Amino acid sequence: MKKHFLAASLVLSAFSSFGAAYQLNLQGLRQLAMGGTGAAWPWDASTIYYNPGGLARLHGIQVYASALAIMPSTGFANQSTSGNQSTATRSIDQTFVPFSVYVGGPIQQDSKFAVGMGIYTPAGMGLKWDDNWLGKYIVQDIQLKAVCFQPTISYRISDLLSVGGGFVYTTGTLDLKQAMAVHGQAGPNYDDGQAKLHGTASGVGFNLGVQMRVREYLQLGFTYRSQINMSIGSGTAEFTVPASLRSTFPNTNFDSQLPLPQVATIGIGVRPVEALTIQFDLNYTGWNSYDSLRINFKDHTSGLKDMHAPRQYKNTLTPRIGANYKISKIVSVMLGGAFDPTPVKSGFVSPDLPDGNRAVITWGAAIKPLRGFTILASFESTSTSVHDESYDYGGFSGAYKTQAFTTGLGIYYNF
Repeated sequence: MKKHFLAASLVLSAFSSFGAAYQLNLQGLRQLAMGGTGAAWPWDASTIYYNPGGLARLHGIQVYASALAIMPSTGFANQSTSGNQSTATRSIDQTFVPFSVYVGGPIQQDSKFAVGMGIYTPAGMGLKWDDNWLGKYIVQDIQLKAVCFQPTISYRISDLLSVGGGFVYTTGTLDLKQAMAVHGQAGPNYDDGQAKLHGTASGVGFNLGVQMRVREYLQLGFTYRSQINMSIGSGTAEFTVPASLRSTFPNTNFDSQLPLPQVATIGIGVRPVEALTIQFDLNYTGWNSYDSLRINFKDHTSGLKDMHAPRQYKNTLTPRIGANYKISKIVSVMLGGAFDPTPVKSGFVSPDLPDGNRAVITWGAAIKPLRGFTILASFESTSTSVHDESYDYGGFSGAYKTQAFTTGLGIYYNF
C-alpha cells in the first residue's frame, strides 16, 4: 500500500459518507411515522422543511420541537481480503440524537402571509469499528454532525394554491480516525500509526414549495431543495507515526468541497373518509453531482499529495407511502414505508458506512391531551439485505448488512 494513499483515503472515506448513507429524513415525526411523506399535506410547522408552501395553510403560529435516537449497527464478513481466513465483525453500538425546532405560521388571523424558522438536522450519524478490525486502514471511527437554519416565507395565493420558500444555511463537523500501515519496533497491529481528521463544513442553498388544495379530500405538493456545496476550509489532519516518518506525514490542513444533492419531490394526499389520510411521495435525488472528490493539502511531501478520486454516484427515485388514522379527537395513529435505493455504484462502497438499498418501515402516534397541544411519538426500522461490495480505490471488499432503529418524541403547540 502506498504511503501517500493512507492520508488521502482518510479524507476520501469520510467524504463519501457525508453524502448518501448519512442523509436523514427525520425532520417531522408525523411525517416520519408516515414513511417520510409530507409534501402534500401541511400537518404542522415541520412543513417548513417538507413543503414551505404549506406554511400559509396553518391556523395560527405554532411552536414545534422534536428529538430522536438513532441506533445503527453494521455487520461485516470477508474471506478474500484476509487470505484464506474468514473474518466477521460488527460495528460498536452507538446512539445519535438528531433534532428539529420550528416556529411559524400566518402573521395574523386570516392573513395570507406566513413566516417561520426551521432548525433541523439533515445529516448526522457515525460508525465505529474496533480499532484493530480488518478495515482499520480505511476507517476506525467516523462521526458527522450537520444542522440547517431555514428562515421561510409563505403566501396563500388562493384557496387552491399557496407557495413558499426559504434560504438554507448548513453547518457541520466531521471527525474521522484511521489506522496507518506504518509502525514502530513492536510491529503491525501493536503500534500502528494513526491519522485523525477534523473539519468544519458550511454551505448555502434554498427550499421551495407549492401546495395545492384541490378538494377538501385531495391535496398536492411539489417541492425542490437545491444542491448545497459544503466547503471545508482549514480542516486539520494529524498523524501519529514513528519519528522517522514525521517529516513524511506532517500535521497539516486541508480543504475540499462536497455537493449535498438537490431533491425534487411530488406528493399526493387523499382523505377518502374523515378519519383516514393517505399520502404518497416520490423523491428524486440528484446524486450524480457527486462524480469525483478533490482533496487539497496545505503541505505536500513524498507521502502526502493532493488527491482526485472518482465517485460516480447515480441519481435515485425513492417512493414513500403513509397513512394517518384518527381514532378519536384525542388519538391518531400512523403507519408507512419506503424503499430507498443506494446511489453508490459497485466498486465504490466503503466501510465507513457501507450504503445499500434500504427497506424502511415506520409507525407512530399523536395525542392531544389539551387544546392546541400535541404530543408525537414515532418509530422507524431500516435494514439492508446482505450485499457483497468492493471499495476498489482502497482494495477492500466484503459482505455487509446494516440495520438501524430510530425512535422519536416531539411536541407542538398552536397559539
